[in-house]
Amino acid sequence: MAGGWARDGAVSEQIEASIGDELARMKARRTPQGESRTHCADCDEPIPEPRRKAVPGVKLCIECQQDRDSAFQARGGINRRGSKDSQLK
Repeated sequence: MAGGWARDGAVSEQIEASIGDELARMKARRTPQGESRTHCADCDEPIPEPRRKAVPGVKLCIECQQDRDSAFQARGGINRRGSKDSQLK
């Protein structure tokens, strides 16, 4: 149920494209590789053995990793509507 000049199903296609883009971005994220460190690269605290086994190539302790994960990371959005209103926001 698209409005205006859009054809039927256009909104669903936009939603599916957005979800597909986000899934591709998440898959492309780098994962740790190589040898796990015994001590955190940021705070130099020991990294527990169970964490090193669970996450191959781990470089950070849990606390430092949580700090990095919770940091705000702005990324540009894509204007899929193409209308003047959505470009001005």
